Amino acid sequence: MSEALQILQKYWNHSSFRTPQEEIINSVLNGKDTFALMPTGGGKSICFQIPALMQKGICLVISPLIALMKDQVANLQKRDIKAIALTGGIKSDEIIDLLDNCQYGNYKFLYLSPERLQSDWILERIKNLPINLIAIDEAHCVSQWGHDFRPAYLKIAQLKELFPKTPFLALTATATPRVKTDIIQELGLKNPQCFEKSFERKNIAYMIFEIEDKLFRIQQILKKNTQPSIIYVRNRRACTDTAAQLNSLGFKATFYHGGLPTKEKTKNMERWMNEEVQVMVATNAFGMGIDKANVKTVIHIQLPDNLENYYQEAGRAGRNNEKAFAILLSSPSDIAQTENQFLNILPDKKFLKEVFIKICNYFQIAYGEGINEQFSFNLNQFCLRYQFPVLKTFNAIQFLDRQGIISLSQEFSEKISLQFIISSKEVIRYISLNPNDEEIILAILRAYPGIYDTQIKLNLPFIAKKSNHTEAEVVTVLEKLQEKQIVAYHSKNNDTTLIFNEIREDDRTINRVSKYLENQNQLKKEQFEAVLHYIKTDDRCKSQLLLAYFGEKQVTNCGICSYCIQQKKKKETNSSLSKKILELLETADLSSREIQLKLDNPSNDVIFALQELLESENILIKPNNKYSLKQ
Repeated sequence: MSEALQILQKYWNHSSFRTPQEEIINSVLNGKDTFALMPTGGGKSICFQIPALMQKGICLVISPLIALMKDQVANLQKRDIKAIALTGGIKSDEIIDLLDNCQYGNYKFLYLSPERLQSDWILERIKNLPINLIAIDEAHCVSQWGHDFRPAYLKIAQLKELFPKTPFLALTATATPRVKTDIIQELGLKNPQCFEKSFERKNIAYMIFEIEDKLFRIQQILKKNTQPSIIYVRNRRACTDTAAQLNSLGFKATFYHGGLPTKEKTKNMERWMNEEVQVMVATNAFGMGIDKANVKTVIHIQLPDNLENYYQEAGRAGRNNEKAFAILLSSPSDIAQTENQFLNILPDKKFLKEVFIKICNYFQIAYGEGINEQFSFNLNQFCLRYQFPVLKTFNAIQFLDRQGIISLSQEFSEKISLQFIISSKEVIRYISLNPNDEEIILAILRAYPGIYDTQIKLNLPFIAKKSNHTEAEVVTVLEKLQEKQIVAYHSKNNDTTLIFNEIREDDRTINRVSKYLENQNQLKKEQFEAVLHYIKTDDRCKSQLLLAYFGEKQVTNCGICSYCIQQKKKKETNSSLSKKILELLETADLSSREIQLKLDNPSNDVIFALQELLESENILIKPNNKYSLKQ
């Protein structure tokens, strides 16, 4: 048994690799730059985690997704693998401590966002680490033609100069041929080994239904398929409303969106994962790191912005390789309304600059200041004050986030303040009686020595990392300590955290990134047109359409999508109709009008069936224009 397979079994309890995981691992172990295109659910993280564990040193993982970084670090820590993430909001002195841990603490994984590479001192510290592999997750972010372009990704190539002998592994779940070429070029991959897993999911039936009463159709689907389901919606309100409607109809449903408290997110997630509820109604905030094998249906009740996101979300169905359904419900009014809304919420340069200036004013950031300042931020309140349209403003702020000007954490956060209200001797006594809480309590006491004297603001993610526990586990211990009157514990809820990554320079900042805004707006229009093409095209297999978008050719129809099912029904209907016509002609010769009067079928279907019977020479037409059986 290979060492890689032994590690897979030891830490992940799997007995074999999926194609092409083992080939990618071997390429990396041979020191080669590697490009891996693996659709969602393909197990990308294994491809860098296993080779990193097989070698001395630490693996540097670059990812733009804070939630995914936290999730992967938590999963590694559960397996007793030492990992750290440098996410937004961590102060410089804490970063120094974390990087010291990486250098001297035998850590195996360091996760960081690409924006961190813009700090020279962080680069200098990373340069001294024993890096054995550099993994670039969501690598499509390096391409201007990718659906989530981030200029900070362009800085990754400079790591090639610092680590010329260290292999790069670029990973993405969605890349068109143009984006793949861009990734290889912009990251400076040298003669990369390329591995591309087909986007084809043979067990997923891609279904599109044009229907007015969506709720009624959802009822039908969920009654027929009682296994776990996901329903994707566009916004938080639709999330809660749809879940409430389903519960009132007798289905067990819960919901998930970026504005939920961490505890509620975890609770709702666990209820769905443990199948206490059938349906998870969610925005696109749901899905990162989720790998539930037996999801039977994924339903979209509103149009997706692009096929990249749609494919990833739909692909959360059927990971157990059993037949599953990816269903998109649309209506003519949907298409017209969404198209209009979509164009209206794309910000131009003037609006972007106005939003940026107002954000700076909102938080009283003076010109030339603001770097590393952090604030809690409520989008609706901000828009209300300045009379901005919410969706257009959100897109502008999201663009600023992707350019690295600000960092916007859409995850729910809690401001926690804490004070121990019993003596240190009593705390030690409590720890001796409750050893499971020891790591968390000691991490707090070491980080905040004045916590006996006054209320201290607690950095929850920092304590979770220091104690090797999840944030939810830390909160559970704090609540227990409060219940036993050991601490005074207060938490204040914040909707979003906004961090300024650079000093305020209005014109210079916006002029620098406006060229990307124009490109991104054009790309978004093209991507939305591709969504409309996918929905409106009714004469081609839906699986073929998706594969064609990602640069794959599929010669045969899938046989299970909405188009293929319709064709099958037509064929069956035509066969049945042809049989009826032949039975009629056994009694007498008849004209087409006479045949139509004797049958209930539409006239077009009758004419088509007659044509087929003529071509197959089962019947003939006489000079009097009557059809007769061929003798």
